[in-house]
Amino acid sequence: MTVDYGTRRFRIGFDEQLKPFVLDESGRRLKDLPKPGAKDDAEVAPAEHKRFAQVKKDVRTIAGDQVVRLERSMVLERRWPATEFRTLLVAHPLLRHLVRRLVWVTGSGESFRVAEDGTFADAHDDTFALRTDAVVGVAHPLHLGDSVAAWAEVFADYEILQPFQQLGRPVHRFTEAELTSRVLDRFKGVDVEVGRLLRLTKGAWERGTPMDAGIENEITRPLPGGGTIEITLDPGLVIGEPHESGPQLLREVYLVGTKHTFADLNPVTASEVLAELATLTA
Repeated sequence: MTVDYGTRRFRIGFDEQLKPFVLDESGRRLKDLPKPGAKDDAEVAPAEHKRFAQVKKDVRTIAGDQVVRLERSMVLERRWPATEFRTLLVAHPLLRHLVRRLVWVTGSGESFRVAEDGTFADAHDDTFALRTDAVVGVAHPLHLGDSVAAWAEVFADYEILQPFQQLGRPVHRFTEAELTSRVLDRFKGVDVEVGRLLRLTKGAWERGTPMDAGIENEITRPLPGGGTIEITLDPGLVIGEPHESGPQLLREVYLVGTKHTFADLNPVTASEVLAELATLTA
């Protein structure tokens, strides 16, 4: 965007963290947008300065929302058709800065990144040709397999800071015994601070329906393809004052609404569920 003070103009851009920067008319980078001076237009300049302040505020909100959106897209394995990926993400004037800081994967398992000039490159930094009929998603480490190390080296070489933990994301797996079960005993009987439980509900987990005396006795997590994972709590969450509910005992963690066992969860869902549960005891 251009900020016009009447006698002076400034060009506003955004860096890879979606933080705005200011260039003067010679292209020199400034610490911030200067306040209007005596030689600037008395009406236009203050209005432009105010507009810039509002843009900074809006972009901070957008950046936070879109980082969460992209991370959830990875966890839920959302896919975009190649044409939409190009127009809605790669070509977007703001989102492209986040897009370039992630590794992407096609439906056939090919991984690539978006270079600064908008072209695509693979883990060997060779040009990658994205098919027009491909579908594209944010890559999870489980999609990348042995190429995680190569990608980590590429991002380190280019000093690319990721918007959330992707390449360094821990991978979790069920034990052989857990895979054949519908109940997850490793978390049974664990005492958990109520704040940790409530942080789960800011993501994919949901608080249960209030029962007698307005107590919520469980939290649940929907699963792709149907069914949920449920955690039963003791003494439960007070509906109006959940933070005052005190420590909670995890009575059971189990699958609900499906005949499947934990072996039927896809690897990404399994890893993310276990990672979320691990935050309760970390």
